[in-house]
Amino acid sequence: MEEAACMCIKHKYSEAAKVRIPNTLGSRPKTFEIDCLVNGMAHEIKWRDATTDGDHITKEHTRVKVINEKGYIPIRVMFYYLQRSQAKKIQETLETLYKGIGGQYYYGDAAWEYIKELTDIDLLDVLQKIADSRK
Repeated sequence: MEEAACMCIKHKYSEAAKVRIPNTLGSRPKTFEIDCLVNGMAHEIKWRDATTDGDHITKEHTRVKVINEKGYIPIRVMFYYLQRSQAKKIQETLETLYKGIGGQYYYGDAAWEYIKELTDIDLLDVLQKIADSRK
């Protein structure tokens, strides 16, 4: 799913690319990967995200801060929103962090709509047509 969304972005913006930036706020990890960087917008694209352990949560918080510090707008696009209450709380905290530093956070229907508005490609519709053709 992540690759399909990146392909949609790259189709419209040929300069879009996956990049690595150094972690300027810690030693681990040494770098952070941006799934799709275009026009100063650093997209983190997820089908879903468990973010259940403390190390993962800390890494995500650091990642967003490093991206912001680099001068990019952090944008999280997550197509499937988690159902467990602990996971929801973690995602709510991430959403607050993204928005608090001027980033954007899309999940569920809003994620599909964001990709459609950004790229002029209705990825959900494309996937539904593929699924329907295989019935």
